[in-house]
Amino acid sequence: MRLTRQDLSAATEEGVLDADTAERLWRFLAQRDEARPQFRAAHILYYLGGFVAMAAFALFLGQAWESWAGWPMLVLVGSQFVLGLALTHWFLRRNLAIPAGVMLTFALSMVPLAIYSLQQGMGWWPEGGGRVADYHRYIRWHWLFMELGTIAAATVALWRYRMPFTVFLLALSIWYLQMDLVPFLFDTWQERWEMRKLVSMVAGALTLGLAFWVDVRSGRRKDYAFWLYLAGAAAFWGGLTAMNSDSELGKLLYCGINLLLIACGAALRRRVLALFGALGVAAYLGHLADLFTNSLLFPVALGALGIGIVFAGLAWQRNEARITAAMLSVLPAPLRALIERAQA
Repeated sequence: MRLTRQDLSAATEEGVLDADTAERLWRFLAQRDEARPQFRAAHILYYLGGFVAMAAFALFLGQAWESWAGWPMLVLVGSQFVLGLALTHWFLRRNLAIPAGVMLTFALSMVPLAIYSLQQGMGWWPEGGGRVADYHRYIRWHWLFMELGTIAAATVALWRYRMPFTVFLLALSIWYLQMDLVPFLFDTWQERWEMRKLVSMVAGALTLGLAFWVDVRSGRRKDYAFWLYLAGAAAFWGGLTAMNSDSELGKLLYCGINLLLIACGAALRRRVLALFGALGVAAYLGHLADLFTNSLLFPVALGALGIGIVFAGLAWQRNEARITAAMLSVLPAPLRALIERAQA
């Protein structure tokens, strides 16, 4: 439930609150929400600025790598890391948590570049291993040490600073790692493609499990799980969809898994799960439309199903409190607390 200023004004008009109490309550809530990421101009500018800074440095690398490769680039990357860390502490001293988190992530984005520069300087980078400018573009096993180092640094930073945006880089590096492991383990292109789909699905499922565990343990005061849900859902759904079974039973199972994603998204108030689930259900309905392309009864049956779902929603709304209470009563206490927090 989201509380707006209009809600407090309505409560004042109904005599539930006096005007002074409503004003003080609104100031308290606004100050409390200041550290939560929201779709506000200031927060958009914070994140946009951080992404532009990271993109600018990546562009600089693409243009200047030949003349700066090795130790000079390591010095430059190290200075950017120190600058990002200094700005993180500068913002923290002013209680500006969101720009502090953005600057910390900027500093951590220098870690894979530092590892690459160190490998270049020490002569450890293999011939034909590619340039660092290709890090975000191509899947190669040579990036593994950069990804492992970034995961380790992001984990330490998350433990030290407790900033949710740090999980963005952590989740991205985990996603890169599971993709780059496939060419490291398998030789032929066909093996790599088939295993990449399976690895993506399994790694995505494990990331979703990690996101759920973080969600249960951390609560919603600071949303550490969001980026893990996003990366996990993208990897899991992408791998699952790419498998493209020729069996109708397999396609029906695919639809069922996507319906489960929608249900989990609704229960946990995680829109990203519902979004991917909805895309999967839409893909399955598109397949059915192709399968029954010459059947006049299929659109009628599909329309009847849609109307039935609307009435099911009406029945759920009328009995939601009783059904929810019954379902929550059989769940373990941590899961029950998570769902109650999500629906509050």
